Amino acid sequence: MALEMRCLAALTNAGKYQFKMNNNRLRFQTLNWLIAFSVALMTQVSVSAVSFKTDHLQVSVNDLGQVAAFVDLGSGKSYAATGQASPLLQLRIDGVFRRPDSMDWNESAGQMNLHYGSVKAVVQVGERSKYLSFELVSVDPLERADRIQWGPIATSINHTVGETIGVVRDEDFALGIQVLNVKTLGGPAENEEGRDVSRGKTAISMPWGSTLQAYSIDRSRPRYASVWGGHYPNMPIPVIEGETCIGSKIALFGCPVDEALTRIGEIGEEEGLPRQEFDGIWSRQSPLTGRSYLIVEFTESTLPEILEYAERGYFYSVYHGHPFKTWGHYQLRPDHFPNGVEGMKACVKAASAKGIRIGVHTLSNFINPNDPYISPKPDSRLAKTGTSPLVSAIDAEQTEIEVVSPEYFANTEANWLRTVQIGEELIRYGAVSPTAPWKLLNCQRGAWGTQASVHSSGSEVGKLLDHPYRVFFPNYEMQHEIAIRLADLFNATGIGHMDFDGHEGCWAAGQGTFGEEMFAKVFYDHLDHPVINGSSNVRPFHWRINTNANWGEPWYGGFRESMADYRFNNQALFDRNFMPNMMGWFLMTAETTLADIEWLMARNAGYDAGFALATSLDALRGNENRDELLDTIQAWEKLRLANVFSEEQKARLRDTANEFHLDRNGSEGITLWSYVKSDPYKHQKILKQPGEPTFAQWTYNSPLESQRLQFILKVEGAAGSGSNTGSGKIKDAWLELDDFLRVDLPVVLETGETLICDGTQQLRIYNAEGRLARTVELSAMPPIVSSGPHSITFDYQFEGAAAPTAVVRFKAVGEKQALSVQAEL
Repeated sequence: MALEMRCLAALTNAGKYQFKMNNNRLRFQTLNWLIAFSVALMTQVSVSAVSFKTDHLQVSVNDLGQVAAFVDLGSGKSYAATGQASPLLQLRIDGVFRRPDSMDWNESAGQMNLHYGSVKAVVQVGERSKYLSFELVSVDPLERADRIQWGPIATSINHTVGETIGVVRDEDFALGIQVLNVKTLGGPAENEEGRDVSRGKTAISMPWGSTLQAYSIDRSRPRYASVWGGHYPNMPIPVIEGETCIGSKIALFGCPVDEALTRIGEIGEEEGLPRQEFDGIWSRQSPLTGRSYLIVEFTESTLPEILEYAERGYFYSVYHGHPFKTWGHYQLRPDHFPNGVEGMKACVKAASAKGIRIGVHTLSNFINPNDPYISPKPDSRLAKTGTSPLVSAIDAEQTEIEVVSPEYFANTEANWLRTVQIGEELIRYGAVSPTAPWKLLNCQRGAWGTQASVHSSGSEVGKLLDHPYRVFFPNYEMQHEIAIRLADLFNATGIGHMDFDGHEGCWAAGQGTFGEEMFAKVFYDHLDHPVINGSSNVRPFHWRINTNANWGEPWYGGFRESMADYRFNNQALFDRNFMPNMMGWFLMTAETTLADIEWLMARNAGYDAGFALATSLDALRGNENRDELLDTIQAWEKLRLANVFSEEQKARLRDTANEFHLDRNGSEGITLWSYVKSDPYKHQKILKQPGEPTFAQWTYNSPLESQRLQFILKVEGAAGSGSNTGSGKIKDAWLELDDFLRVDLPVVLETGETLICDGTQQLRIYNAEGRLARTVELSAMPPIVSSGPHSITFDYQFEGAAAPTAVVRFKAVGEKQALSVQAEL
């Protein structure tokens, strides 16, 4: 009926013009119109320029195959970017992407016919109440197009651009593209490999708005690519039978901005995409996925003690950082799990009884050289950067091996293990001869526990793809087997938490981002229970499997220093892409202090972010303040998850210049204390004439009620040195309050170190990386400072060629705010 109405509309509109003619001409034209109308009804003729509607959005595609309109049906506002090309679908024909020359619409089939010169693509359109789907059903001739690009579809929105999930938002409306199967990848098809190192380009911010795009590659034909960002040039990519661009499918949707996440979930449900639920709640809306967890190596015997610590810190998971004997087969460590799978299963059961998950850390598809995939017989499906035939037969002792071509063996940029495979033997080599005849020199036969063997002329010598972690990788087929192997272990034990760390290892098969997406999909498809999982990368299809991304490592400094800016910047990325906020890993040692923990917990509360506390059993046992630290973590976490903090409080908690303390013991209930820091005071000792004072004199205006003096003293490099490290040392430092209350600092401070006095007799000294180095005791409590101005006198002695600069900041307990708490703490 829709086609008849369109034909009738065309007839009516044309008639308005023709009535201006004389009656004879009118009769003649009317007859022609009736004939044309009848033919259209009988043949279901295609028409061009078409519009589709959902509950909130109208999308129009013009006769050139361009997306011409995005209209919010509620407000009538158009979100199509003016003056920008916006092709629905591009084909790469003879190596060049082409926009369609024309489009005609087949109403009866619900299909667009897109024409690219002599090539035709047919797109099936699904018009649903909440989204539109577009699926490539044919290309004729198929061999002419080796990849396709949906878009870039241009919009006028760039207020919030979700680069990973492919959704753009202004204050009122959201527009999005969704990949509807694993072969459809988010972003532009910008390299032969099909690999994206960014956090995503499914949506890209532009000065005039944004673009939405996705693509697919025909993987059924042989091809070559520079893999892993060019580390492995001209690598042959084995075909994947039947994996063409046909079937690539996307959704377009628009809705009020506060409905966007729910709409993404509805699209996924209707299209049968992966969907994990926890306690009946979709993972992307579950509070569980933003919870904090404890990373600690446990054994069957030590787990009960560790579970007590996890309960006390309100961690939802205990995550083993190194549970496997090797990567590849992922056999459990016998020293930690002497009863193997049954031992891990018992651990999971014990943790579950306390409402805690057990997690394990992996490096996705990385394979250790001592794994059964390598030794004693290497699997033929190991990833290879390329091959060359043997020029002549070799025996089991030869240490020079002649090959036809040196191409893949002479790569010195990415060749850490220098290993080749011939049949069931692995061979390491020292170098490649600089000129023909091309030989692998100084060969170590029977490497990595394999057997040295005789090999015939013409045997294939394959260069194994390796990595600085001293590992190898599987090809595409074997990668699936490893993902299934992991899933089988999770099913057998009930493990419920993991990370696809090293997810980029899936690039090794040459399939780029598709390899990453498929590894996660195969793992997910073979699970029999929900598994919380993070990743080193999150892609649009994997986004529906992934539950969080906890990026930020603790190995480079203390709580405040290690990747701090990176962690904070990630929070905006998570917000843009509807992911739970996570602050990364933080390292707890035996020296970690309450001040460290409260600095971290304040940021977590400000960003509403979870985190991972990485530690060891020795550190937990050895920290004399352990119980207080864990109790503090629990209190802050429960307040955060109960959404107790106001938006104004969260803004202050996010500011790293502020420090806070949670008082849970006062008569007023739970109180949030904030600290006020002074501007920095600096002093560098300089030589003066004999007898002339060298001290500094400052005025400190204490803004708050009377309290013990608190200050931070940091030792920086000599003025003009541009360095916070060096050999200069401060010693015999002292300060005097109001010309009579003296505080001597009995410590020698290296350049880069920081001393903290928090109003007690114990001074804490942190090293240049921000880790607690040692503590010393004052001879007496610091003096009490009343509100108002005070004179401060400060001086020090030094060792070294030049005097370091002392930077002093004073702080005081500031505003106290009682928290309204519903959660039981």
